[in-house]
Amino acid sequence: MEQKRVYFDNSATTAVDMEVIKEMQSYFSGVYGNASSFHHFGRQSKSALDNARSKVALLLNASPEEIFFTGCGTESDNIAIFGILNAYEKKGHIITSKIEHHAVLYSCKHLEKSGYEVTYLDVDKDGVVSVEDFKKSVKDDTLLVTIMHANNEVGALQPIAEIAAELKKINEIRKDRVYFHTDAVQSAGKLRLDVKKLDVDLLAISGHKFNGPKGVGVLYVRGGTNISPITFGGHHEGGLRPGTENVACIVGLAKALELSNVNLEANNKTIFNLREKLKKGILDKIPEVTINGSGNKAVDNILNVSFNCIEGEALLLMLDMRGIAVSTGSACASGEDGPSHVLKAMGVDDVVAQGAIRFSFGHNNTQEEVDYTLEVLPKVVSGLRLMSPAWKQKKV
Repeated sequence: MEQKRVYFDNSATTAVDMEVIKEMQSYFSGVYGNASSFHHFGRQSKSALDNARSKVALLLNASPEEIFFTGCGTESDNIAIFGILNAYEKKGHIITSKIEHHAVLYSCKHLEKSGYEVTYLDVDKDGVVSVEDFKKSVKDDTLLVTIMHANNEVGALQPIAEIAAELKKINEIRKDRVYFHTDAVQSAGKLRLDVKKLDVDLLAISGHKFNGPKGVGVLYVRGGTNISPITFGGHHEGGLRPGTENVACIVGLAKALELSNVNLEANNKTIFNLREKLKKGILDKIPEVTINGSGNKAVDNILNVSFNCIEGEALLLMLDMRGIAVSTGSACASGEDGPSHVLKAMGVDDVVAQGAIRFSFGHNNTQEEVDYTLEVLPKVVSGLRLMSPAWKQKKV
């Protein structure tokens, strides 16, 4: 009998929609010219590239000239952070948060070694930074603020527009502008992103998080932003990201972003109902669990739960044996020792954090999959707890 398979790891990556695949197909072998070539084949690819750029710009409420295609969200974040700081040609101060994706955190750690000062803002129990804390952290030599839009482990939404409003006031009385970057990789496809309403200077997204292809991302750069390239080669992407454009995947990203926006409300309602059903079932069926973060201040598709007195990795493996795919946090942090840096920043006890599992939903998930998970999960948790010295001691 074939093993039933349930995929609840959509924050790590998503399946490419069939409409997206269909949109991409002709650009692998039919329309294959280099978009920088002047002949017929190149002009075909250039036209597709221009159309995709215009489509993404429209969906983000930006101008086509402000959209740059990259290889992934990590690359977009790195270009934004290092590109802004390189343009200043002087060392200074950076503000970020303690719950950033490692694409941002590790960049900031590297910059500290290079002589920059970094302030890592605390978050509350729901994983949200304080605007007041941000205001207090700004210094005379602050050059860049980089704070994510939605957290990848608990889904916590950050007050980006509110921070931008405070930063606007600060910039009105400063000589050197403080630029604002947000990693919107986990909010793209779940929320309507409007760069004018968010009022950020730079915004990063990645195609594979909203049912587009892997290996392609976007960096929005507000017009007039002083930014330098961090890699060098040709004139592609306005010289900011040299290298022959991946036209097929860029076309796919644009189509996926379009589809996610068209179906946004319906998808979010479905996903919210699935998340709440799973959460209620877990709380009803399994004792000693902790919900990490508040669904009221988060994207709808993430549920982070700690199962006390067991290891999250052991639970992940046991669920995988029964066909259920989940994660213990960010896929980019897998293999690291110790509890999640996000849960630690939220004040979650280390022992509780060790038992954390992230369930992340997509529009292809079903009620039947939640039912199956609620049938399997209590048995697996109970079995692991029977082997847990901490659980046995707790019950004595």
